[in-house]
Amino acid sequence: METIIPIKGAVTYQLTLDPTVWIFDDRKLDLKTYFTTQDVKEDSDIKYMREVGAHWSREIMEGATFPPTLKSERKFDRKGMETGTFGIELGHFLKNAEIKPEATKIIFECENGQEYPFSIEEASTLILKYSQDGKPLLEDGPIHVLKRDGSNIDNPIKNVIAIRAE
Repeated sequence: METIIPIKGAVTYQLTLDPTVWIFDDRKLDLKTYFTTQDVKEDSDIKYMREVGAHWSREIMEGATFPPTLKSERKFDRKGMETGTFGIELGHFLKNAEIKPEATKIIFECENGQEYPFSIEEASTLILKYSQDGKPLLEDGPIHVLKRDGSNIDNPIKNVIAIRAE
């Protein structure tokens, strides 16, 4: 099984995706909770007040920091990475590949020759699952393609070898 997946076709930049390094990506999604939690929209005023209050409290307790180093500091939950099930949205990579205007769909090519087409809008919301219980998807991976609503969580697209824009 190859662990590198190319994004090819009608793109400005052909990318090669390596799911083995995504465990350190800040954009990763915890799939154990992603499909079970409700996405609650928060009022922008309340969010602003909460963030300002947290910043004010931090400055009182720690003193002001210039430049803001707390945003650049990352803490890794080692136990979570060793036992978690993670995915990442395909949209991040499609944006970097810059899909050409004439392209209308994204196609997932699989080992058995089967192809799964999606519109560009729908493909941008797909989730690429790359680990299960802290382990890479070696048997039928390196990724499983999941829909954002979780409707195919029990039957994901497996054995993906390439992503093609047409």
